[in-house]
Parts: sequence; C-alpha cells; structure tokens
Amino acid sequence: MSKRNYWRRATSVVALLCGATCICIAADSAGHDWPQFGWDAASSGASPDPTSITATNAGSLVRHQVELAGVADSSPIYLHDVMVKGARHDVFFVLTAYGKTIAVDAEKAAILWEYTPPQYDTWNTTAQLTNSTPAADPDRLHIYTTAPDGIIRKLTVAEGKEVWATPVTLLPAREKMDSPLRIFKGHVVAVTGGYIGDRPPYQGHVAVLDAKDGKLLHVWNSLCSDRPGLLAPDSCAATQSAIWGRAGAVIDPATGNIFVATGNGPYDGKTSWGDALIELDPDATKMIGNWTPTNNAELRARDVDMGSASPVLLGGGYLAQGGKDRLFRLMKIASIAGASPNQNNDPVTVPTPSGDRLFTAAAVWHHGADTWMFAADAGGTAAWTLKDGKLSEVWKNGNGGTSPVVAGGLVYVYDIAGKLRIYDAEKGLKVAELECGPGHWNSPIVVDGMIALPEGNTRRQAPATGVLDIWRLPGK
Repeated sequence: MSKRNYWRRATSVVALLCGATCICIAADSAGHDWPQFGWDAASSGASPDPTSITATNAGSLVRHQVELAGVADSSPIYLHDVMVKGARHDVFFVLTAYGKTIAVDAEKAAILWEYTPPQYDTWNTTAQLTNSTPAADPDRLHIYTTAPDGIIRKLTVAEGKEVWATPVTLLPAREKMDSPLRIFKGHVVAVTGGYIGDRPPYQGHVAVLDAKDGKLLHVWNSLCSDRPGLLAPDSCAATQSAIWGRAGAVIDPATGNIFVATGNGPYDGKTSWGDALIELDPDATKMIGNWTPTNNAELRARDVDMGSASPVLLGGGYLAQGGKDRLFRLMKIASIAGASPNQNNDPVTVPTPSGDRLFTAAAVWHHGADTWMFAADAGGTAAWTLKDGKLSEVWKNGNGGTSPVVAGGLVYVYDIAGKLRIYDAEKGLKVAELECGPGHWNSPIVVDGMIALPEGNTRRQAPATGVLDIWRLPGK
C-alpha cells in the first residue's frame, strides 16, 4: 500500500472512531481530482490543489509506463479513491483514438477495465478517429466519453458499464469528435470538428445533453444556425466552420455561458458563423455574443482559422482568442455582446510565443492579485500577466509544446519530440526535464504527487498500441 493510501485510510478510520465531535486534520493525503480537460469547465488548465511536486524534487520523479490498447492522443482525467471492481483505487481514465475508454490504476500502473464501443471494428485502423478527452461526473460514480461514431456515452466508474448513449452528429465520418467533453451543472457539452483535408460536408455543432438520462436538449449549429437540432450536413447549403480548438467549449463558471471559436467557413453574421468567436447561453439556445475580425474573408481564403484555438477566459470580464494567424487578441466580453454581428472593434493583439500558428489551449493561473496566461506553440512557450487591460509578457523561451498546465506554482509543458519540461511559473526557469516518447495533441495532468501523460501520434492513422506515462516521487 502506498504512503498516500495508507494515510488516507488511516484518516478515515480515525474519523469513524472519533465520530462527529472529532476534528481530523489531513494534509495532501485526502486526495484530489482532475475531472476534465483543463481541470475545470472553464479549461483554466490550472489546479489550485497541492501536488507535493516542487522545483527541488521534480527532477527525481520516477516514470512508470502502462501499455494501452491504442494511442490516447489527448489528455487523461483522474479520480482519487473511487470504487472500481469492488475495491478502492486512484484512477486515470484515457480515451484512445479509436474510442476505447480505459481505466488505469494510478498506484499499480495497471489496467482496471476497458470499454469498447459497439461497431468498433468498423472504424478501427481507418482515418476515422477521435482526439477527445472524457469528463467525470461530480457524483464521482460516472464518466462521460465518446468515440469516432459521434456518440456520447455515460459509463460507470466501477466497471465501465454503459448507462446511456446519445449521438451528437448524423455524419461521424465527416464530423469529428476532436475536442474534450465538458460537464457543468447537470449538462454534458460536446462540440464537433472536421477531419484533415476539410472534406465536406460538415458543420460545427454545440450539443448540450442532460447528464442524467442523455437526452439531447439542444444543438447550436455554426452554419444554418437558425435551425436547431442535429443537421444532416448535406441539408445545409453551407459547409465547414468546424469547432475543433483543443479546449473545445469553455464555460464561464459565473454565468454558465458557453464560449466556442469556429473554424474557417462561410460568414454572414446571420446564420453562417465561420471564423468567429461565439458566446451562447447555458442551454445553447440563444446567442449572447459574437465577434469576428474585420479580415474574416482573408482568414478563410488563407485557411488561417481563428478557431484553431479555443477562447481563453481570463476573468475580470476579459478573454483572449488565439489562432492560426499567429496572434492572441485580448478583448472585453462585454464588447462582443448581442446577436448582431460584431466585426468593427479589432482588439489589441500580442504574438503567439514564437510567432507560429496556435493549435494548443492556453492556461490561466490566478495567483494572488495577478492573472497569468501561459501558452505554447511549435517553437516556444511564454507567460503573460493581465494588467490594466493589457497582456504584458513576463517570460518566454524557445521550447515548443502542447497545452500547458499549472499546478503547485509550476508549469508543465509537453514537447512532442519527447520531453516534458517543468518551469517555475513566475520566473520561467526550467526546473526539470523528463524523458518520454513522441506525440501530437497529448498533454499532461498533475495531481496527487503524480504526472500522467499519454504518448503517441494519431496523424491520419493511429498505431495499435500506446503508452500512458505516470511519474511519481521516489517511494510513492
């Protein structure tokens, strides 16, 4: 039994013996969760929980590897101390490119269960795949996952049994499950993207499901947006405009409003919303705000989607929006309000970390009175602070990476060439560099003294097996 599990269970026993009058003090031993991509529904990428990993001991982390029945070209999630197969476990959950959801025991680095969707063999080894990430229900008894068939499924944590299954696309061969699932206040939110090569017909959908029974409550369509519900893609004259940013839909925790950015496609500010930033109400029934650059037509012509990245909710009424055009735009959420098209208020911009195209999700860290934003592209990693309505660069380097995460005052960035770098968040100093394998969209999570990172690359077609790396401190 690990030290963490020993003290967790010892604390539980003390609590039972003491009864309601006893005050038990537990430190990190209580355990924490990482329930969805980017840690929370806003996809901040920053966990406030203690990790036990510090600048001093990060270099001593020991890697353990778990072979997976497929590549997880995305990010895992984690639940601590949950019941699986009749026993308590700390569990990582990963989704492979062809739709297998796998539960991994964090302590033993062993497979607990696998869920394989029906009809798996019909798309296995083809170019039809997913880069999505599951989401855990707050009840900690269920998770939500998807597959290349475009179906959202609710599974039991205990055994990986299907509770319900609901499709969110009528043409999964064209509308890809690319971005992570979201869970917020009883709703599951899913978006659809497109496949490499922009093979029409496809549109971007924002689908909102009832987490309890899987009922599809509403769908907002980025093209033919006047038509609610799932569309057969060829029934809409317009095509493209997928929603494929790495964070997918991001949700304002204060209002429940849903923010997405669309890929290049037709734009008329009425029913076609290609290359646009969109704010929807919590049910995705009403457009609350929208914005597109004045050079929308140019972006489409050059295939430099603003929607290659998801909106970044900075707090204080601000958001940032990056894209393939190598820029972050900073704007007030109030400035995009309304259903009428907002295309005449081009905001202040800052370049991406190395001036390269942006395909990753940024992380937002609220530290003391300061708001920090961290981002990485193919050629660099950078940090900014938000002050006086401006993003001010604090540090940057020439190390590329995928979507950063922040935990315990450290920033973790995966370089797809096969390095996991750890930086001091405020100073940008590299405190450790961990060896691992190459990848693509993969990004880490950091929780309970562990780092978990899937390896592998699904470019066009996924290998048959993959690896989940788990780093722990010596003796843990």
